[in-house]
Amino acid sequence: MGASWWDYYVAYQPDLDAALDELRQHVFDTGDYWWAVPYQFGTSAADFPNRPRTEDELWEPERVRQSGTHSILDMDRMVADGEKPEISTVQPVSEAEALAKIGVAKLTRDHVEALKPLAEQRWFGRCAVLHNAAGEPEEIYFWGFSGD
Repeated sequence: MGASWWDYYVAYQPDLDAALDELRQHVFDTGDYWWAVPYQFGTSAADFPNRPRTEDELWEPERVRQSGTHSILDMDRMVADGEKPEISTVQPVSEAEALAKIGVAKLTRDHVEALKPLAEQRWFGRCAVLHNAAGEPEEIYFWGFSGD
């Protein structure tokens, strides 16, 4: 099947870990992910009434662990400051990285297309705090690609 691109916008909150956890829960609850067990391409888990009811249930089959969900569910946690990203982690865009890549420290939705290449590897996610016209944090953008 190959990896799939995914991206999400969520309301801003200062705790990026909590934002990731809430987003993951929302995606799981709505079934907005690919479920490898029925192995039907072009469908989402929402298409199956018998889909897993817990994440433990979701990840139990080996096929799911190998194929992933092609969604934010494939990301386990945020990378801490100074930590090297590992598979299934989300790394925030730093101010220095934003300045080097975009030329501004306060990113907006207008910068999203230029940010996308920062997700260079499969099974690694990125996130960026996006600001409104007044320069206030407004939302968080999560993106990456995962799945096999």
